Parts: sequence; structure tokens; C-alpha cells
Amino acid sequence: MDEALQDLAEHVAGEMSTAIVGWSGAYGELNVDAAPEHIMQVLKFLRDDHACKFSVLIDLCGVDYPERADRFDVVYHLLSPTQNLRMRVKVQVDERTAVPSVCDVYPAANWFEREAFDMYGILFSGHPDLRRLLTDYGFDGHPLRKDFPLTGFVEVRYDDEEKRVVYEPVKLAQEFRSFDFMSPWEGPEYLLPGDEKAGTGDKTS
Repeated sequence: MDEALQDLAEHVAGEMSTAIVGWSGAYGELNVDAAPEHIMQVLKFLRDDHACKFSVLIDLCGVDYPERADRFDVVYHLLSPTQNLRMRVKVQVDERTAVPSVCDVYPAANWFEREAFDMYGILFSGHPDLRRLLTDYGFDGHPLRKDFPLTGFVEVRYDDEEKRVVYEPVKLAQEFRSFDFMSPWEGPEYLLPGDEKAGTGDKTS
């Protein structure tokens, strides 16, 4: 970890000792583990403190670890244009515990939190409009959970002929996980489009 990140880590850990669980450095960024109930306090400090000024929330996402009791990580990616530094703040939470919404600190978190709720089922208390964002209103389940089944669900599309929304069983566009990972120019036994013309002997002038 370079000197700037080391100084920042010690400053944050010193000022937020009751809210910070731990910290580390990786890939030129500072990683901070925070207690879920203190995430608002931590992010406000990182945004407003003169030595931090992390004024930009780049992204907020979920990560699923189903083998853990607190199976989800909620990850906040922050940018400080003033300090030219990036930071990653993480909290761990289980399926039933809600993480405080940070929309009041970073308004950009609104749709990020909705996406995390839709894809993972992570709950955010105090969110102004916590509803699904990418799936259908009647969708059952959370598609980015690692235990989400890949069959037995329906997809929704608008049928131009019937002039209405239709529900159909999910169809995989290719045989599921039938990949050979070979270069198309060497190795595979199957014919690629156009190969059937190679042995005909026909030539065009």
C-alpha cells in the first residue's frame, strides 16, 4: 500500500473506530469493512471530511456468498476527485437484515439499491421507492443469487402479432454450458458457416 492510502486508512480508522470493522489495501485502492448499522455515518464522513472528500458514488453492488451466515456483501465504490483516490466500502448482511439506504448521502444510490434488491433480494431500510428495477413486477426470486435455479421460470416479452405482453418458458439460446473453448480456426470438428463451400472446387472470377 502506498503512503497516501496508508495515511488515509489510518485517518479513517482513527476517526471512525466504532464503525470500521477492518481495512486493507489492494490494487491501488483502500478497502474498508464497515458495520451495516453505521454505513450512513461512515459514508457521510468519507464524503464531508476534508482529508477524504469522496464526493462520487461510482457504483453500489451486491455479492453472494451462500455458505456464510451473512451471505451478502454490499459494496460501495467511491471516488475522491480532490484527492485522486478510490475506495471500496463493504458491509456484510444476511437475507433478513436491512441495510440503511444511503440515498440521502448519495442520491445516485437510488437505482443501485433497487438493482441490488431486485437481483439479490438485499433489503434497504429507508429507501424512498424500493421495488424491482430489471425484472418483471410479478417475477419470483432473485436472479443473481448463486442458488437461483436456471430452469422452471418464465420470460416476458411483447408479442407484436398478439398485441399484448406474453409469458413463455425461458429458452436458452444455445445448449447450456456446451462450450469447447477452442479457437474457431483450429481444433473443433464441427463445420463453421461457409466451410461447406471449401471443398466444392467452385471458384469465382
